[in-house]
Amino acid sequence: MNDKKHTTTSGIEIKELYISSKPMDEKPGEYPFTRGIQKDMYRGRLWTMRQYAGFSTAEESNKRYHYLLGQGTTGLSVAFDLPTQIGYDSDHEMADGEVGKVGVAIDSLRDIEILFDGIELKNITTSMTINATASILLAMYIALAKKQGADLKQISGTIQNDILKEYAARGTYIYPPKQSMRLITDIFEFCSKEVPKWNTISISGYHIREAGSTAVQELAFTLANGKTYLRAAIDKGLDINVFAKRLSFFFNCHNNFFEEIAKFRAARRMWAKITRELGATDEKAQMLRFHTQTGGSTLTAQQPLNNVIRVTNQAMAAVLGGTQSLHTNGYDEALSLPTEAAAKIALRTQQIIGFESGVTDTVDPLAGSFFVENLTDEVEAAAWAYIDKIDAMGGSVNAIESDYMQQEIAASAYAYQNEIEDGTRISVGVNKFTQKEEGLTEVFNIDDSIRKLQTDKLEKLKAERNNIAVKEALDLIQVSAMGNLNLMPLIIDAVEKYATLGEIADALRNSFGEY
Repeated sequence: MNDKKHTTTSGIEIKELYISSKPMDEKPGEYPFTRGIQKDMYRGRLWTMRQYAGFSTAEESNKRYHYLLGQGTTGLSVAFDLPTQIGYDSDHEMADGEVGKVGVAIDSLRDIEILFDGIELKNITTSMTINATASILLAMYIALAKKQGADLKQISGTIQNDILKEYAARGTYIYPPKQSMRLITDIFEFCSKEVPKWNTISISGYHIREAGSTAVQELAFTLANGKTYLRAAIDKGLDINVFAKRLSFFFNCHNNFFEEIAKFRAARRMWAKITRELGATDEKAQMLRFHTQTGGSTLTAQQPLNNVIRVTNQAMAAVLGGTQSLHTNGYDEALSLPTEAAAKIALRTQQIIGFESGVTDTVDPLAGSFFVENLTDEVEAAAWAYIDKIDAMGGSVNAIESDYMQQEIAASAYAYQNEIEDGTRISVGVNKFTQKEEGLTEVFNIDDSIRKLQTDKLEKLKAERNNIAVKEALDLIQVSAMGNLNLMPLIIDAVEKYATLGEIADALRNSFGEY
C-alpha cells in the first residue's frame, strides 16, 4: 500500500477516490456564478486572446502589436518598462540601465501616439499593466482617443491600477498607501461618468503568486484587496451597483491542473458573496470577471521547449475555469523577452484550444465531478480562513502595513524552493529527467542605446511645447493633490499639454511624499 500523502500546492489533501459531492443545482450566469458568468460561456463568445507585449521604444512595440493583430490576437496588452512604472522619465538617473528592458518606455503623450500608430482605439480593447502611474497612462490613452475622434463613452480596456498588491508582493509603488488609494478612487469616480466601459482596476493575484504564494493565498489576498477597494469607493460615496461592474481581476495559472480550476470556480462564488454583503443588488455588480496569465515563475531555463507543454496545460485549466481573457507565455521567457516565434506559438496554443479541442462546446464541462466540486469547496474554505484573519486586522491596508501578507507569501516561497531542492517536488528538466544543456539559438535582447533615443525625444519635446502652460498645469496638480478635487481631469489636461510622465509623478510626489 502506498502511504505517500498527496496534496495540492496549497497543502489541501487529495483523497485517492471521491465518491460523492453536494448536489449541484447552480446554473451558469446566475448567482453565485460558480459555473461561469455567462449562460452560454464560450458558445456565445470565446475569451479575448491577448499577448502581453511591450519592449524598447514605442516604435518597436508598435511593430510587434501590428504583427500580433495580424496573427489573430483580439486585444492588446501593454507591458511598460520599470522607469515608466515608478514615475521616472527615461533621462532620469534612476532610469539608467532599465529603459525599454521589461516593457516599453513611455515618457509623454507623443510616445503613446507612436505606440498606437495605425491602430484605432475604438476598435480594440487594451489592457495596460500599470499601477503607481496608472492615472497618468490612462490620461494619455484618453487624450489619444480624443485626438482620434473616438467616443469616450464607448472605448474599452483595463488598467491594472492595483496598488495594494504592489506593497504586498511586487514593489512598484511610489506614494504612501492612503494617498495611492485616493488616486484609485479618483479614477473610479472619473471613469464611472466619463469612460463608463473602462475597467478601472484589475485586482491582481498574478504577482502575489509570482512572489511565491500558494493558490489559496493568491485567491484570499486578491479578494481581500478587492474588498478594500470596494469599501474605499463606497466611503467616497460611489454606488457599488455602478462601479463594481467595472472591476476586473487578474489571476495566475500554475501547473496543478485541478487546483487551478477549483480556484477560479471558488473565486466567482466568493466575490459574489462579498459584493452582495457590501450592498450590491445588480447581478452584473456581483460577477467576478477575470483575465488569466500562465505562470511565468513555472517556466524553466532548462529544456525551455518543455515550457510549451506547461503553458498549454495552464491555458487549458484557465479555459476550463471560465476565464474571460487569456495571455499565454512564450516558451523562452525564462531566458529573455519572447521572440516573435515564441509569441506566435503562445498565441497558437490559445487558438488550438479554442477551435480544435472541443472544451468550448459546453458550459463548465467539469461541473459535477466529485473531485472538482469537493476541491472547489476546500479551496474556498481555506481562502475564507485567510480573509477572516485579514478582516480581523482591519482589512488589507493594515495587513500589508503590519507585514502579514508579505510574511505569509515569503514562507510559502521558501517552502516551495526547499521542496524543489530536496526533490520532494519534481520539476521536469530541473531536478529530474535532466540532460546536458542545449541553449536556445535565438534570444531577444534590448540595447542600452534606447535610453539615448528616448532622451533625445524628450529634449525635442521640451523645446517644442508651451513650457509656461505645462508649468501651470503641473502646479495645479500639485496644489489640488492637497485637497479633495478629482485629479483625473487635471492630469489629462497636463498630458495634452505634453507634460511628461516624470513631471506629473513629481508634482504628486511633492504633495503626497514617497513610501
